[in-house]
Amino acid sequence: MSFLINKVLTKLYRAVIFSIFRKLDLSFSNLTTCIFLKFKSNLTVAGKTLFDKIWDAHVVQEIPDGPSVLYIDRHLIHEVTSPQAFNGLGRRGLKVMRPNQTVATPDHNVPTINQDKPIEDELSRFQVDTLTENCNKYGIDLYGLNTDYQGVVHVMGPQLGVTQPGMTIVCGDSHTSTHGAFGCIAFGIGTSEVEMVLATQCIMQPKPKKMRINVNGQLKPNVSPKDVILYIISKMTAAGGTGYFVEYSGNVFREMSMEGRMTVCNMSIEMGARGGLISPDIKTFEFVEGKKYSPKGDDFKKAVAKWSELYTDADAVFDREVDFDASDIEPMITFGTNPGMGVKITGKIPELSSIVGSEQPSFQKSMNYMGFQAGDTMIGKPVDYVFIGSCTNGRIEDLRVVADYVKGKQKAENVTAWIVPGSKEVERQAIAEGIVDVLEEAGFKMRQPGCSACLAMNDDKIPAGKYAVSTSNRNFEGRQGPGARTMLASPLTAAAVAVAGKVVDPRTVLETA
Repeated sequence: MSFLINKVLTKLYRAVIFSIFRKLDLSFSNLTTCIFLKFKSNLTVAGKTLFDKIWDAHVVQEIPDGPSVLYIDRHLIHEVTSPQAFNGLGRRGLKVMRPNQTVATPDHNVPTINQDKPIEDELSRFQVDTLTENCNKYGIDLYGLNTDYQGVVHVMGPQLGVTQPGMTIVCGDSHTSTHGAFGCIAFGIGTSEVEMVLATQCIMQPKPKKMRINVNGQLKPNVSPKDVILYIISKMTAAGGTGYFVEYSGNVFREMSMEGRMTVCNMSIEMGARGGLISPDIKTFEFVEGKKYSPKGDDFKKAVAKWSELYTDADAVFDREVDFDASDIEPMITFGTNPGMGVKITGKIPELSSIVGSEQPSFQKSMNYMGFQAGDTMIGKPVDYVFIGSCTNGRIEDLRVVADYVKGKQKAENVTAWIVPGSKEVERQAIAEGIVDVLEEAGFKMRQPGCSACLAMNDDKIPAGKYAVSTSNRNFEGRQGPGARTMLASPLTAAAVAVAGKVVDPRTVLETA
């Protein structure tokens, strides 16, 4: 039955899209212009949010009392969620509708050592080979292992200029929300939806509610973007954003680098939101300029003029608004088994009596899994592994923070540290800037690009019962390996922990250095 429904929907999508193209006689470049003209006409309507402007400009067809058929500008694919989708196309004799709008890279299940050699793991090798075959067959740009731009899809995409303001972007990965840092509507999709986008360049989606999270004020020294988003999630809970698309606003986000904004938007999904975005500005435009897929010359100037109109109107109304004071944010660390279970690093795990009655069983289950007790202090907790990397914190800015901290120090003997760059470009920058030399002198070893221990789909797994401080985005049971116990933190905190061999407040160490 699901196959028949899928087949009918695919035919419906294609019929709708081809009908529109025939009527308007649109090429892709003309379609993009059409989208922005539609967006520009929306500017005359008062009170629109940034999300509304982008969404409305991409609606192909609205279904009464149902979802919208949404046009997709960019489709990112990798080796894990694409094979089944391509297989579905093959069974039905369908082509990829717009292969030039799809970009691929292997990242989830690739080794992070010896990438120049044949992949030993049979499943990983099959997935990577299948991705290569499908991209060659359908004419899709692929950045494979050992190529200049291979890496974690949400790191290499922005580095290539694949990600641009005002776009709709999807990928078969929940942390596609990362790209919202550029003023995009970006979200993860399932494997069947990957197939739909390949076949039609559209997706059927219900329009989410809109939330704005404002963070204003002065951050304390050594408080990072990762601390900001962990703080927000600890206040919102892991389900506080369910049903919403979040816009991050306030001087704290305006003052962040693009890398920091990507970290924040990356973890929007961890509070249950469909995604998150930040209005583009001069930092965004400077980041995008000169990239491989970015507009060039006069086309870039014209694009910037359009992108400069991507902001929320002053009189726009959100379904929910939340305000936080930046001065209350400190370095954060999680203690439980979802990203909402976080505290200031100098704080204590909540007492059971402070937990809502209905949530007490799951809280206690989490404590049992982690081997912690309610009321425990986080400082001094034992640590066996440190993982620095992932689409959350595997960028050059993150590695610079780590190198600055560990320079002249030595990694603790009881800690195994994995430093995994988010892409080949990050790896090259780290070598050129001497970061790799600093890490090796401190007893660290940088591996090769990939998702690595973020999800432990590859060989990089934390052993059962061991404690890891991780710069990734999730601390679910078994996320980093069966029985692994994960504490999420910033790159600075992770670096301090790797040196101390236990949970420490990095500010204290910096003050006494």
